[in-house]
Amino acid sequence: MENTSTSNASFLGPNPVQSYAECLITRPSSIIYTVFIAIEVFLFLPLFIFILFFGLQQWRKKRSNSSALSHSDCFTYHLVLMELAGVLGCIITFGGIYGNGIKFVKAGSTLFSFTWYGQGFFHILTCVEHYLAVVHPVTYLMLRQTRGIRIRNVVVGCVWLLSFSGLGLAVKDNYIIMDSLVIILTTTITPFCSLSVISALTRSGQGEQGTRKERVVQSKQRAFYTIVAVLLVLLLRLAWSVAWIFNTVRAYSNCVVMTCEVLFNLPSNLVLPLLFLQRAGKLVSWENSTEGQG
Repeated sequence: MENTSTSNASFLGPNPVQSYAECLITRPSSIIYTVFIAIEVFLFLPLFIFILFFGLQQWRKKRSNSSALSHSDCFTYHLVLMELAGVLGCIITFGGIYGNGIKFVKAGSTLFSFTWYGQGFFHILTCVEHYLAVVHPVTYLMLRQTRGIRIRNVVVGCVWLLSFSGLGLAVKDNYIIMDSLVIILTTTITPFCSLSVISALTRSGQGEQGTRKERVVQSKQRAFYTIVAVLLVLLLRLAWSVAWIFNTVRAYSNCVVMTCEVLFNLPSNLVLPLLFLQRAGKLVSWENSTEGQG
């Protein structure tokens, strides 16, 4: 019952400075976050487990050829591992919200921030990979070899380190440093990759004829659609991240604005897994089975 006055204030307008965890135990923020938790646990968790299971099967078939694993698939597998940590954070947060345990809420929401940073970095790396595939195909083919795989593994390791660093900052309620880094990288690298791919696509196939030209165009178009999908979810994340930062640095912050950010981040949870399933042919199989039933 102690949260009644705080809950009403949260609904009506800005509150005195509160931590993110304190916001989550007030209404309507607790309801918003509960919806988000339900989506994470009942929709995304089975998808993440399926992708890891499928990836394990593919690894057993192709482990003799390490270059068979594309960079995009590698990024997706690592992202899904991070997403599992985020789901665990959601479950811990849920227990804290409805068990009046502010420490559990803080622990769970902080753990989820680890996933949020990983999403941003792996989305950007996916854009860079497709940029190289379209604009610098020779360099991209070289990066598919042993040396390139080593570079990729180092970069993936750096993403994990940065995400853990963001987690450490989040423990102290200092989200702005790592959030700003993600925002800067999003607003510089992703648009550059997108515009470069569009430019390459408009002049694709010059000097080529027939079937070969068609294959090149289709390959570049797939890369373009991937980058556009990632760009859209990153822009959505960016818009709410900026709103979240401006909201939290004010003397009076609105808990609803702080909490609604997680709902606008939901598309970013799905984009790489869905693109992975499309590359693996699983979405096509599902569509065909649906059409057959119809």
